[in-house]
Amino acid sequence: MQAKKKPERQCIGCRESKEKKELIRIVKTPEGEIQLDCTGRLNGRGAYLCDSEECLKKARRSNALSRSFKMAVPEEVYDELERQLNEK
Repeated sequence: MQAKKKPERQCIGCRESKEKKELIRIVKTPEGEIQLDCTGRLNGRGAYLCDSEECLKKARRSNALSRSFKMAVPEEVYDELERQLNEK
């Protein structure tokens, strides 16, 4: 019997593949809002990020969220994500 495969996703900051449960999901909802998805179940386009400020800074420098969501992401969104990461 084969072991069940665990889903992996790639961090948009460091570009490393990790198990989905280890990463934080950021979602662009159908309404165009960008928010942190703690449950991993919100509808919309998802991007994944390691739970570290360093990866968030890399993603911010390279505009990774803008590329993932195919839209301009304002700096306020990165600030909000950084604040929410620090609260965790």
